[in-house]
Amino acid sequence: MSELFDAVDALVASRAPLPPPEERKRLRKAHGLTVDEVATALKVRRATVSGWESGRTEPRPPERDAYARLLDKLAELYPADPLPPDPRLTDPGPAASRPAVPAQETAEARALTDAPAPPAREATPTAPPATTPPRHRGPGPAKATAANRPAEADTRFENGPLAVIGVEDGQVLAYCVGGLVLEVPAKSIPALVDWTLEEAKLGQPKLSGPGKDADPLLVLTEAACERYGLPVHLTDDERLAGRLPDGHKIIKQLARADWKLTQRGFGPWARIYRPAQGAERNCVQLCIPSWNALDPRHWANAAQLPPGELARLLGTYAARVMTPRGSTAVTGLELMTALHPPTRASEPDKTGKRHSEHNPGSLGKDPVDCAPCEAPDGHPLLADLPRFHRRTPAEVLVEEAFDWARPLTDEECTRRYLVGIDVNMAFAAGANGLVVGLGAPTHVKRPVFDPKLPGSWLVDLSHVDLSRVRIGREWVGLAGELLPSPFTPTGERPEGPAWYATPTVAYAAELGYDVRPLEAYVRYDNGRYLDAWYNRLRDAYVATMADLGVPATASPEEFLTAMDGHRDRDPELAIVVSAIKATVKGGIGKLRERPHGEGWKPGLPWRALSRPTWRPDIRAAVISRTRINVHRKLVKHAAFTGQYPVAVLSDCAVYAADGPSPLDFVPYREGKPLPGGWRLGVSPGMVKHEGTQTVLWGEGVREQFDAPELNLARYIKTGEVTNQDDGE
Repeated sequence: MSELFDAVDALVASRAPLPPPEERKRLRKAHGLTVDEVATALKVRRATVSGWESGRTEPRPPERDAYARLLDKLAELYPADPLPPDPRLTDPGPAASRPAVPAQETAEARALTDAPAPPAREATPTAPPATTPPRHRGPGPAKATAANRPAEADTRFENGPLAVIGVEDGQVLAYCVGGLVLEVPAKSIPALVDWTLEEAKLGQPKLSGPGKDADPLLVLTEAACERYGLPVHLTDDERLAGRLPDGHKIIKQLARADWKLTQRGFGPWARIYRPAQGAERNCVQLCIPSWNALDPRHWANAAQLPPGELARLLGTYAARVMTPRGSTAVTGLELMTALHPPTRASEPDKTGKRHSEHNPGSLGKDPVDCAPCEAPDGHPLLADLPRFHRRTPAEVLVEEAFDWARPLTDEECTRRYLVGIDVNMAFAAGANGLVVGLGAPTHVKRPVFDPKLPGSWLVDLSHVDLSRVRIGREWVGLAGELLPSPFTPTGERPEGPAWYATPTVAYAAELGYDVRPLEAYVRYDNGRYLDAWYNRLRDAYVATMADLGVPATASPEEFLTAMDGHRDRDPELAIVVSAIKATVKGGIGKLRERPHGEGWKPGLPWRALSRPTWRPDIRAAVISRTRINVHRKLVKHAAFTGQYPVAVLSDCAVYAADGPSPLDFVPYREGKPLPGGWRLGVSPGMVKHEGTQTVLWGEGVREQFDAPELNLARYIKTGEVTNQDDGE
């Protein structure tokens, strides 16, 4: 009789409806099972289980019977949470009388304000927070309507922004975010591109209302390269050229299939496309880590990670920053454009047709010339200068980060330690709220300085004396010789007129000194172009640091404790942090990109000049403001404590202290930091502990290299000093 009951149970299970794909995944995770464990128990492939959970495929007998039994048992252990009540039906407050705003309208409004929704967080650390589809709650199938679908959901890209293509047991697999694995039927690169656009459902929604959706990204592992006929590593000649030769068989295959490559060719970051037809884009980007696409300076050992872990790492970066478009520097620049597209659709004309028009607040679609003083050496604007002419400060704008140091005083030599502090995301903080020029410069003679007008100013600031400065409304006496000048990267006092960006000149006025420019190149068309860029990168950095156990709400003591070993808690997320910081610095650097070979000669234009985002004036303004922000804290700290920096390198400052911790010299009163001074914390503009060495170490290395003003900030983190470090 028991055999008959078992047969009946099996017959019922074979016809019983299965829960929806989202519920299958929820039940597995609720019991702590991995996809591999389920696949092993059911004697199927990992990709098969992933297909069942994504809804791409449905199980068939005999595996279906066992899978249904597993899900039924798990459903008994972990019943679905009931759907939350509709607040519009239960809340008697004023909100109940307001009309509901459809989710689609909310998403559009958010996009138009350049403030994308914060990424949803997963409880498990194995999936990028913003790319996991919403879980279905309840026993029945969910219908995704405009009323109940989250605003950030997009069924076109339900499998995430990217996939890592690997090969396992002879089968090509696409490892997506959230642990999803897809089987790839494509046998060639052209077929792989077709599959990506037609079936893979990869991509990322646009970050701004008038912007464009991000193209899907495929990351090819070494095994995938071999499978599709690509070299695992480039030859020396190919590496120097940055691409495969035009006659390579893969490029011929693409040409026969009517696919095109961008000017960069088939290199580490290849873009394969067909000309857009209407609003539909046909473009796929490839990333090939074994060709050094993921620079180890910024991505550490990401190129050596297994496909699933690499998909999680890059997926987290894509969800919080954007889908990588190339190096971190390229992505940083592309993020500016994605948040402020150059054009938008106009209002309908008399015939109801819309046209492309300039998007206010953007840099536009056409490049503008810089001012002669902003042009780097070799620029076409300087073609008439004599050969080997060296421009003076009165001819060229030099806004760079600090590289300054001084000998220790006798009193500082009696202290035991040298403690370094480093500003978090310093250049991002310098961009926050900064007004920059959006259009071409206007040349003005004898202008009246306006601190709200972005531009480059020729002015003499040699009269500014740091021994007496104004802080707020009060004049304060300082040991000016122990501070760097804020007007030069070397910290030396200027000797006469020089070109400065607006933040530098405004700081001289803030210190209480008159400024009378001789001439200027100002930009009347201006705005806070970088605000959305800063907000996006700030949120990415703070969220990832929180995932590493460093919350923004921590006290100074808690912050220092949390920072100790934070990178070891999740090495992959630590790589994401490094990539985010590199995106900031690289994006700012790309605003004044120099020639990269290609037969360029001084006086001739180079490729980057054709971009609207080639803006050396914006780069100068960001660096100027960053340097001034650091100097303002140096001055306020000195005025309050009488302590002066021993060395400053970019955003790192070194002080002599009696103890090894920043808390031994950073003043806090009743838990509150000095207003406008150094403040420990994780947010951009706040500081962290960079490193501690002894005063004996500092004096020893300076004596060893016979360099009394060796910049100790360069070596404070590890204490290791070599001849190469100092350029000898």
